[in-house]
Amino acid sequence: QVQLAESGGGLVQAGGSLRLSCAASGGTFRNYAMGWFRQAPGKEREFVAAISGAGGTTHYADSVKGRFTISRDNTKNTVNLRMNSLKPEDTAVYYCAASSIWSENRYDYAYWGQGTQVTVSS
Repeated sequence: QVQLAESGGGLVQAGGSLRLSCAASGGTFRNYAMGWFRQAPGKEREFVAAISGAGGTTHYADSVKGRFTISRDNTKNTVNLRMNSLKPEDTAVYYCAASSIWSENRYDYAYWGQGTQVTVSS
């Protein structure tokens, strides 16, 4: 059983930056692909970024490519999401999740954090 806890959300002006972190416990961290997803009010949860277990492969949603960077530290059991050039449409609750397979499909992720709110003002 993997437990995940996000931190780092907040309120930022458009064009600003935030760094989200997710701390994992209870499993062998490097065995899991890690993903970030987000859910805005009234919308479905959507894929943002993913990173493979060893960290050598990453994948991004087109809407964040070039602005967001996912990284992980397997010695600290953490995964981060650096978000630059934030836009109001990035406003959402951001979740980290763990999957035993490489996927951008949220249904393949068995473990989820509680989420952290990111609000971008215009």
